[in-house]
Amino acid sequence: MRADQLLVERGMAASRSQAVRLITGGMRWFDGIKWRTVVKNKDDIPEDAPLELLNDAEARYVSRGGLKLEAALKHTGLDVTDLYVLDVGQSTGGFTDCLLQAGVAQVTGVDVGHAQLHPKLRVDARVLCVEGMNARSLTPESLQEACELVLSEHWVPPTVDDPEPEAPYGWMRGGGEVTDYDDSDDADDAEIEAHIAQATGKVNARPLESSEPAADAAPKRHRRKAGLDGVDTTPEFDLVTGDVSFISLTHILPALVPLMPPEGQLLMLVKPQFELQPGQVGKGGIVRDPALYAVVEARLRQCCAEVELEVLDWFDSVLEGGDGNREFFIYAKKVA
Repeated sequence: MRADQLLVERGMAASRSQAVRLITGGMRWFDGIKWRTVVKNKDDIPEDAPLELLNDAEARYVSRGGLKLEAALKHTGLDVTDLYVLDVGQSTGGFTDCLLQAGVAQVTGVDVGHAQLHPKLRVDARVLCVEGMNARSLTPESLQEACELVLSEHWVPPTVDDPEPEAPYGWMRGGGEVTDYDDSDDADDAEIEAHIAQATGKVNARPLESSEPAADAAPKRHRRKAGLDGVDTTPEFDLVTGDVSFISLTHILPALVPLMPPEGQLLMLVKPQFELQPGQVGKGGIVRDPALYAVVEARLRQCCAEVELEVLDWFDSVLEGGDGNREFFIYAKKVA
């Protein structure tokens, strides 16, 4: 089996792309006599062969984004233990995985895409994944509503049976003699014959009922799924993290600040290629002029000032982007 595929099959890598990076960092397998080095990701390895990764840093999280955030947390000295965190641009969940391993209480992830979050995170009770939501249009109300939908199931409240009438046989009072029975609404002979004909198939059956719900039908409602009653959907977060693409943070920050309490903190990855104008970005989406990094920093600092965020730090990410672009982190807090 191919080396990269075998790593995924063994659960040693979350994806083929991660497996390739692990192989680049060093991998070998034992043939029963000696250890053999894996040179390429397509090297053929026996499915039952013992494997060893010489550098398993890439495997600590479901994506390399976790390594970026891990280094950023160390750089800032930020302790996230028991915090409630909003992860913007959750995607596969590299940031979310890092936050969980660092001890957060709960991560609410928002992503415009669907079905990207790694399975191990999707089933984690501390993770609330909201898909198909653009961070640019977030509001406290829309986020809480979306969270409740994720946690809920559709249900129809049971109908209440008509109460039994008082003295249902009151008309039989008087020694069994009927005194006030009204037969004006009883079926006549023609109606009875028509009913018998329909019941025996002698006439066409009545048309199927419309699939449209009746006007007086009980409305569908939502209730929490079993075991999720304790999940907090309050749209206020101690920390906001994020890794977004194809949009400038200047379009997102104004929507994030209302989700933070006074002194709430923000730690976002900055991708310069999405903060500049198309003419400033080189071939392949690479920012080649180092002077433009200062332009990006100044632009984001100004945006933060406008939305009442105080920038505490601006620093390089320890890893480049997958395309080779230099990336940064911006660390800020909401002005009290």
